[in-house]
Amino acid sequence: MTANDEYIAEILESVGLITTEQGRDAVEAARSSQKDLVDVLDESGVVSRLNVLKALANQFGMEVISLQGQDISQEVIDLIPGEVARRYKVIPVYKTEAALTVALSDPLDVETLDGLRYVLKRNVEGVIAPKQEIEIALNHYYAMSAATVEDLMQEITEGTVAMPTSGMADMIEGADATESDAPIIKLVSLIILEAFRNRASDIHLEPLAKQFRVRYRIDGVLHEVESPPKRLQSAIISRVKIMSNMKIAEKRLPQDGRIQVNVMGRDLDLRVSSIPTNHGESIVMRILDKQSLMLGLPKLGFLSDDQQTFERLIALPDGILLVTGPTGSGKTTTLYACLNYINRPDRKIITVEDPVEYQLAGVNQVHVRSDIGLTFAAALRSILRQAPNIIMIGEIRDLETAEIAINASLTGHLVLSTLHTNDAPSAVTRLIDMGVKPFLVASSTRAIMAQRLVRSICEHCREEVKPTDAQLRLLGPAAEQLAEAKLFHGRGCNECGLTGYRGRIGIFEVFVMNDEIRHMIFEVVGAAELRQRARELGMRTLREDGLRKVLSGATTLEEVLRVTMGDSH
Repeated sequence: MTANDEYIAEILESVGLITTEQGRDAVEAARSSQKDLVDVLDESGVVSRLNVLKALANQFGMEVISLQGQDISQEVIDLIPGEVARRYKVIPVYKTEAALTVALSDPLDVETLDGLRYVLKRNVEGVIAPKQEIEIALNHYYAMSAATVEDLMQEITEGTVAMPTSGMADMIEGADATESDAPIIKLVSLIILEAFRNRASDIHLEPLAKQFRVRYRIDGVLHEVESPPKRLQSAIISRVKIMSNMKIAEKRLPQDGRIQVNVMGRDLDLRVSSIPTNHGESIVMRILDKQSLMLGLPKLGFLSDDQQTFERLIALPDGILLVTGPTGSGKTTTLYACLNYINRPDRKIITVEDPVEYQLAGVNQVHVRSDIGLTFAAALRSILRQAPNIIMIGEIRDLETAEIAINASLTGHLVLSTLHTNDAPSAVTRLIDMGVKPFLVASSTRAIMAQRLVRSICEHCREEVKPTDAQLRLLGPAAEQLAEAKLFHGRGCNECGLTGYRGRIGIFEVFVMNDEIRHMIFEVVGAAELRQRARELGMRTLREDGLRKVLSGATTLEEVLRVTMGDSH
């Protein structure tokens, strides 16, 4: 709806959903970030996407429906071929003698209805549904007609390779898969397709002694799926290496590559890593979904008070803001969400990353290449001459990088970066251990935030549950606040793959500096003493923030205990 942003803003102003100033700011933000106005309004919390849709639909005399829980008959689904539904991003809902009614996400998109009338040679009427629900319905109703990995492996074993006409070739582009391709090519493409359908973040292809294992990481947890026969191992690995521009003949050294594909209308980057093992090359494909990065701060999992603190911190003109946590704890996503929040035309933002995982509109991104001498430190020295306002460093790994980052923060730049420590106060000790002078750490650091990811309860099978005695014992004194509380978990359903969880949110430990803490750092006080004093001053630990998410019904007690097992009571 980008071309109609100003018109949409006028409609929302006329019905009183937003003010003139909010509309002007949102249009400007949408233009600078190249995002839809509706996305900007929803992410900033000004007005929800559903309320925007209702206002626009009412303006054009259209109905707003929810596709969740609807069981659309196969007879109606068959009225629109899969490739047509995906191209126009619509779902047929019901039919009458007069017309076929389809759900679309944009009330202003009259061209889609006209196009469907022409293609289908029948009268088509529209109702409005949220874009995300339409995507889920497309995957649900039309993905079923595509081959599965298990089906294709059976066909390979039997010597047949017939593919359905509305199958993979319509759903995945950029992998060079066509109807006449070899079955191995189709099998690799289907492994990628099924990983996407299952919301996987990684695909692991692991050669074992008597098995070639395939696993998907879904919501941070690995799940084993039907594995191809061991005899196909070499062919599958070679196909992945061809797709990612790796050297086929090189099997003794680790290699890295990248695959760009379009899966069911979504642009995906797959970062591919190959490493030799005892039984062959192990391949990991990390799926980087560009749409998943366009998060507002509330969707990261911040509760209102922490969000206000964090927004104040990233609006500061200078200093260092560190995000800490182990690999896979969502640090990069948090930093990108910060950049989206503060990315405005009057600010110059430069990032130094290894590698650049996502392309951000309006942000200058530098890819570190150590093989030619472009290290974090070398890049940082150069970008300071580019006069940026904000610098994002993928990770502070050594003393040289840390010192340049600190000097940049002391000369009027806001520096965002990550560090590998288990909690927030430990980052201070880590920097000092690297060799940074304590007075520099104290004077430059504005705040340190540790984070972890916990799985969210599936909304489709959520139900109330009582905590067990064992869980309460693990919580110690914190168990008192759960004694009378209502807790929830997911029973397990088809929507969440019987896991009870769908999606992830963050839990956070925000360690904000003040004069007393700076003095303690200058005196080189230990991390345990810093942590104790920070808690006395109001810092919530990861487990305490996790318990707040449990009490709010966002996640389960098991999840919080799982990721904070090392946290003190």
